[in-house]
Amino acid sequence: MLTTKRLGRRGRPRRFDPEQAVASAQRLFHARGYERVSVADVTEVLGISPPSFYAAFGNKGGLYKRALDRYVDTCAIPLPELLRHDRPVAASLAALLEDAARRYVADPRTAGCLVLEGTRCNDPEAREAAQAFHRAAEDTIRRYIAARHPGEAERLTDFVSTVMAGMSAKAREGYSADQLLATARIASLAITQALLPEALSEGQQ
Repeated sequence: MLTTKRLGRRGRPRRFDPEQAVASAQRLFHARGYERVSVADVTEVLGISPPSFYAAFGNKGGLYKRALDRYVDTCAIPLPELLRHDRPVAASLAALLEDAARRYVADPRTAGCLVLEGTRCNDPEAREAAQAFHRAAEDTIRRYIAARHPGEAERLTDFVSTVMAGMSAKAREGYSADQLLATARIASLAITQALLPEALSEGQQ
């Protein structure tokens, strides 16, 4: 009987769902920022003890990385869907910026982009984790532009990235969708003008 009871205790399911815990932590990091979230905050929200937290995630940085993974998989801007090869590059980049503007203010509790805000972390481990995703997104945009406008790929990628970072920061300051969309559309006009000489040159060939 003693053996049966002990085996029963070992076989009990965990008191929390790790995937649901990551989802809750993602919202917490997004709402407050990495530095303003403590392990105590996380364990309180998840309803688990510190030993259970460390056993499941290692440390706060480990949980943050998993939250970033989930964010990129479920909430981030769908670059492959927006950067289409069946329309002009300027139109795709305009769609990208407008999608970002809307997405950054879709939920006032989690405004801005979790990845972009993470690139400003003071914690080196958390900052590098966010920067890795950010670099991957920039590479995707750069390759897309370079396929048709190789001479403009570098500077336009920098421009788009800067605009998106600015919109993310302004979203966290409370800017509205209309304000961010106005910024996105002005930026799109600049992109169109930047690509116009190359587009004309391609049309004459």
